[in-house]
Amino acid sequence: MIIRELRKLIESGEKIDVEFKRSRSDITKDVYDTVCSFNNRNGGHIFLGVKDDREILGVEPEAIDKILRDFTTAINNANKIYPPLYLTPEVYEIEPEIKIIYIRVPEGGQVRRHNGIIWDRTYEGDIDITRNEELVYKMYARKQGSYYVNKVFPGLGMEFLNSDLIKRARKMATGRVDNHPWATMNEEEMLRSSGLILTDMETYKEGITLAAILLFGKDSSIMSVMPQYKTDAIYRVENVDRYDDRDVIITNLISSYDRLMEFGKKHLNDVFVLEGIQSVSARDRILREVISNILAHRDFSSGFPAKFIIEKDKIYTENSNLAHGIGELRLDRFEPFPKNPPISKVFREIGLADELGSGMRNTNKYTKLYSGGIPSFDEGDIFKITIPLKKIATAKVGPEKESVGQSVGQDVGQGVGQEEAVLQELILKLINKNNRVTKKQIAKEASVSEKTIERQMKKMTNVKYVGRGYSGHWEIRD
Repeated sequence: MIIRELRKLIESGEKIDVEFKRSRSDITKDVYDTVCSFNNRNGGHIFLGVKDDREILGVEPEAIDKILRDFTTAINNANKIYPPLYLTPEVYEIEPEIKIIYIRVPEGGQVRRHNGIIWDRTYEGDIDITRNEELVYKMYARKQGSYYVNKVFPGLGMEFLNSDLIKRARKMATGRVDNHPWATMNEEEMLRSSGLILTDMETYKEGITLAAILLFGKDSSIMSVMPQYKTDAIYRVENVDRYDDRDVIITNLISSYDRLMEFGKKHLNDVFVLEGIQSVSARDRILREVISNILAHRDFSSGFPAKFIIEKDKIYTENSNLAHGIGELRLDRFEPFPKNPPISKVFREIGLADELGSGMRNTNKYTKLYSGGIPSFDEGDIFKITIPLKKIATAKVGPEKESVGQSVGQDVGQGVGQEEAVLQELILKLINKNNRVTKKQIAKEASVSEKTIERQMKKMTNVKYVGRGYSGHWEIRD
């Protein structure tokens, strides 16, 4: 059984957790770089006697004992690998008379160095991050399980927070849940119950935390402790080289959520869909999930600004991240990790987020309803979410995007009517641009089927095709 599994790993090729080394007669020093990078990241598999192109060469039989001895000695030597490691390489006859050495490297609980160098693992291979302070910090933070947002500011009191915002949060929480504990608490008790007032373990003095300042702080307080903090919202559809609209947000997380939601609603058409027998706004559900993610789960130790970008065919977000893996996350294998527990707790209490791990499932569900597509989630030091869109999602309709449907005299409250309104406005726009445009071209531009365009155009009494075949053209009548 083990041979079959090893062959499967070899056939899949080198990747973030698989590395091949020739090492036929001796062990090369870069093997130890990979041992450290795997141990510092998520663990991995090292094969000695295999080429980069997956060709199995095997290890020379007379060299096997020496390689095993040298490897075991090196990883137990604190002057070479620090802290020392205890691994057991295994020899397998992977093909008749061809033996390889297999080394399984687990994920470590400490940051390890090889000859004083800190190695990390990416899809590109082993990388030296020793002089990159931000990446080194991220690695230590992953290993220690510490949360940057729990940093305590003993010199800052309640006056650095916005009292009205705390009261608003209480109202939001008690409006959702009867007999919510916050209903009978004063502001300081609310913060304590949410882990937003802690004791600094170096000075043993109490104070509000960074999470408290980010959630409820006055803008001046936020800038005093995090001058690099900002969230960038960009709408880029017509002016693709720059942007059509932009909002640089540097206020507290709760108000940031409101502004990002307003930005998304302003630039994305709302096509109501049916969830069972109930009409829902898939657009708003998607916005809720991706916005709460970039606000509540970002790595605030990084100067990288969170980004929320709407383009013609997609929404995508980026935020700095303490990654627990690298690559695209799959819904059937996804294991959520808490990123900023005190911020996430407050977001859940006031209804801006749900339980850990639900965001990915909800985003997947409502993207299928909204655009028929599948979102992607890419884990790394920068976490990325991409939501595919139909082109009608960003099509401008009428004098104001909020009047979708009304511009063609249809009832916005009806889900089908609104989608038809958006589509018909797009058809008119394309005909105005080119009165010889074909139904096939319109369908491609709208990301719908040609039959859908035909059905809509039959309903549009103000549009008529004059002439026959390719020599004809469209006319729009008042």
